[in-house]
Amino acid sequence: MKIIIGLGNIGREYENTRHNAGFMAIDKLAQMLEMDFNQEKFSAYFAKKKIDGEDIILLKPTTYMNNSGIALRQCMDFYKVPSEDILVLYDDMDMPVGKLRLRQKGSAGGHNGIKSIISHIGTQEFDRIRIGIGKDKLIPVVDWVLGKFPQEQQEDLNHALEQAAKAAKFSIKHSFSDTMNRYNKK
Repeated sequence: MKIIIGLGNIGREYENTRHNAGFMAIDKLAQMLEMDFNQEKFSAYFAKKKIDGEDIILLKPTTYMNNSGIALRQCMDFYKVPSEDILVLYDDMDMPVGKLRLRQKGSAGGHNGIKSIISHIGTQEFDRIRIGIGKDKLIPVVDWVLGKFPQEQQEDLNHALEQAAKAAKFSIKHSFSDTMNRYNKK
């Protein structure tokens, strides 16, 4: 069993904001896998499907970004899923829009959603796909991450979201090392 969780904030006011890149990517993945978030469980929108004999769970926490770990921990506990079977999709302002970086472990890097996950599951050792959202040093961080992508970034964003979803799908049947080798681009 694997859990794939996309990070973001719920509510119309947060739709299509930079901080919701994880939600956008997991929505694309759900489309690819023909899965629907038709349940609310574990403080999250929840979808579950058996793919090639393995149960795959998709989660979109309803706890808001800073408490994302609550939803993940509840789901992990219920299904007894270890951290090595977790994949997190989330935004990263230290990378330009359109860039992806896949990693198997690491610190939160200042990302409050990842801080919450590390705090709730007790380890930094889980797979992740970081989606670049860029940054502007003249705009406060909160205003930047809660702002929407401008039109001129849509093509790069859509490409990154598509690649993130494809990487997550690939990781279902392949090791994350193989997934990193395939999707981490210099």
